Amino acid sequence: MKKITVGAFLLSMMFVGVNAQSLKSPDGKFEMSFQLKGGVPYYNLKYNGATVVEDSKLGLRLFKDTSIKFASEIAKPEDAKFDLNNGFTKTDEKRDSKNETWQPVLGEKKSYINNYNELAVTLNQASADRSIVVKFRLFNDGLGFRYEFPQQKNLNYFTIREEDSEIDFPTDMKAWWMVADYDSQEYQYQETKISEIPARWDKAFDANASQSLVKNAVQSPLMLKKEGKDPLYINVAEAAVLDYPASHLEVDAQNFKFKTHLTADRQGAKGYIQTPSVTPWRTIIVSPKAEEVMASKMIFNLNEPTKYTDTSYIHPTKYMGVWWEMIIGKSQWAYAEPESNVRIGQTDFSKLTPTGKHAANNTKVKEYIDFAAENGFKGLLIEGWNIGWEDWFGHSKEFVFDFITPYPDFDIKMLNEYAHSKGIKLIMHHETSGSATNYERWSDKAFQLMNKYGYDAVKTGYVGDIIPRGEHHYSQWTINHFYRIAEKANEYKIMINSHESVRPTGESRTYPNYISAEAARGTEYEAFGGNNPDHQTILPFTRWMGGSMDYTPGIFQTKLDYYFPGDKRFVKTTLAKQLALYVTMYMPLQMAADLPENYKKHMDAFQFIKDVAADWDDTKILSAEPGDYVITARKAKGTENWFVGGITDENKRDYTVDFSFLDKGQKYEATIYEDGKDADYIDNPQSYNIYKKEITSKSKINFKMVRSGGFAVTIKKINK
Repeated sequence: MKKITVGAFLLSMMFVGVNAQSLKSPDGKFEMSFQLKGGVPYYNLKYNGATVVEDSKLGLRLFKDTSIKFASEIAKPEDAKFDLNNGFTKTDEKRDSKNETWQPVLGEKKSYINNYNELAVTLNQASADRSIVVKFRLFNDGLGFRYEFPQQKNLNYFTIREEDSEIDFPTDMKAWWMVADYDSQEYQYQETKISEIPARWDKAFDANASQSLVKNAVQSPLMLKKEGKDPLYINVAEAAVLDYPASHLEVDAQNFKFKTHLTADRQGAKGYIQTPSVTPWRTIIVSPKAEEVMASKMIFNLNEPTKYTDTSYIHPTKYMGVWWEMIIGKSQWAYAEPESNVRIGQTDFSKLTPTGKHAANNTKVKEYIDFAAENGFKGLLIEGWNIGWEDWFGHSKEFVFDFITPYPDFDIKMLNEYAHSKGIKLIMHHETSGSATNYERWSDKAFQLMNKYGYDAVKTGYVGDIIPRGEHHYSQWTINHFYRIAEKANEYKIMINSHESVRPTGESRTYPNYISAEAARGTEYEAFGGNNPDHQTILPFTRWMGGSMDYTPGIFQTKLDYYFPGDKRFVKTTLAKQLALYVTMYMPLQMAADLPENYKKHMDAFQFIKDVAADWDDTKILSAEPGDYVITARKAKGTENWFVGGITDENKRDYTVDFSFLDKGQKYEATIYEDGKDADYIDNPQSYNIYKKEITSKSKINFKMVRSGGFAVTIKKINK
């Protein structure tokens, strides 16, 4: 516990009940209180009567006017009078509640329950004659709050210097965190106490293609655990980040406190606001069970329903790709020698000397199409199909790609006709090299080309520094860009899967064609710096809280010395764990990422990837502990088929699956894929065992997961 002086305690008691408003969750387990102390707004949160969040300040700091000098605005004491964090009186409060069920276009369950009680407090700042609203929504799984700015004479246009929302915890807790960065979430997770974050921070990151680190700050979602006799799991995140920068969390390690830190633009400003406007929601999900935190859909509930009139084109897709062979270095994206001085519209690429390593060529693509079609896949991603890859990165070059012109060895018309004849739709790839301005200029023509050839999904990429120069991947302008592209794609009935973009915060409810994103350290890093064996057991509690991730699993040949003798890189999982990831990770755009040649050697194991669903009617988190293990069961959309997946970290682990979630009195056939007895993610990753077993709702099966191993189960009803 934090130390508190007697004087401070007595002073705090004087404020209890003064201008205080309280709110309870629908089930009564949560209670939050709001109050003004000397004109400064505070809130706190309790669960079952115990304090989860101590009195924590609210408010924002503003620039003194709407015109700021480039990167030179220095705060002065007299500027404080422009801030929205003090001098308030309460002038109004409104209460509301909602209990509804809504159906996501794509989701982990057929329907989600949105049940909350709401308190909206209007605060007036007499010195400037302006008002704001602090709105709280208390759910049965936690709290969301945001600021709202009604249009008014003295609060019309303003610029945010910083948002100072605090979350002050009473005790030191275990934390799963990554370093804060305005441009990347592609880092390893760390596991420390809150108090230990500063000591670990300098050792918690490696290099990235675009990097703007925030010292002693961490990214959200942040996962925490209060250990002891009455454990409590807490997730801190945000929801509905629209027309506003993404936030990070500054760490006060001594007081176990976090404060919002918004992503700046090149001028140092955090947000340009025209009223009426609202901020994103700050979210705090709390439960004594890790499984309930992981299953929470509060972040999605805090987003608005979609305004799209037609969502019929949005569908789950299982796909393969001409991708992994470039990631590992077997092939390449560029047609000619890298670093060639090429210009779109001027260079005649047919006259360049090909390297012979260009993967997106007619022969190879047809081979991938054949294999994907033979095995029931519906999509094929092809990267490196378009001109411009020779000098695409590292030059701050704005006009890198036109997104419509193929390389000489890629016959887009022929390949599309060939793919369609076999039931395959090609998935477009639009790497922007961070040049968002260029992509916006070309987006109509690019999407028109997709419509012409029957593409209905695109993978976008934002590798490198953002153009407009000086903007960041998570600043307000770029956030708006991502959703402008989503809206534009909707006009053309196209689904979006973005890479190197901002992490999702539930916006798939509002923009359902934005079906997936990367925005974390995915499988590709297994070929770069590597992912720790616990990585996949943390992501469902962090990155996945706000939306699906294109993690690109399914690597069967985990040792890269298979391709390059002596290469020490390897994917740090067993083959069985790769199968389990298709269940433990929600991916409506679901990739089988390895090369066809590697699947052909293990067609018995590949059967699970062919069978597993990509969208679900029901999901049950059977057991989970962040950083240790995840066991998940899911019911396939529109069927009676269930799938179960279990993964572990670097430790061996036994787990007994209780199949009581199945229909009573019904017999099922379970096909089980598990680690072999001699399996090991380092020494023998391709050892696995497959067998069938008849089960019922009364069945229990014990699985022995090896180090960084796992298991996967397909369950189908036996017709009587």
